[in-house]
Amino acid sequence: MQEQATSSIAASSLPSSSERSSSSALHLEVKEAFRQRSERRGRSPADKENKRLKRLLRNRVSAQQARERKKAYLIDLEARVKGLETKNAELEERLSTLQNENQMLRQILKNTTAGSQDGRK
Repeated sequence: MQEQATSSIAASSLPSSSERSSSSALHLEVKEAFRQRSERRGRSPADKENKRLKRLLRNRVSAQQARERKKAYLIDLEARVKGLETKNAELEERLSTLQNENQMLRQILKNTTAGSQDGRK
């Protein structure tokens, strides 16, 4: 009798054939889920290549835009330099004119004061 009880306990602790098939189906589902998750984590070589090509294209476009911005900046800078050189030339000419005028006025003042001093003597 004890053998029957032991064998029935052992038999009840072992999964039945229907339990085994549902258990293996569950095991397969879990395994498939892990496989899908690992596929999402790791990229295929084609995906990696596409990502690399997209990055290269973005980099190329960005570099071209940077070159265009630099060219526009240099054109603007050259225009500013030309404008400042023109203004500088105008100011130098005005300075020269004012220096000549100042020198003439000093000479006139000198002659006037010298003439009035001569008249007093």
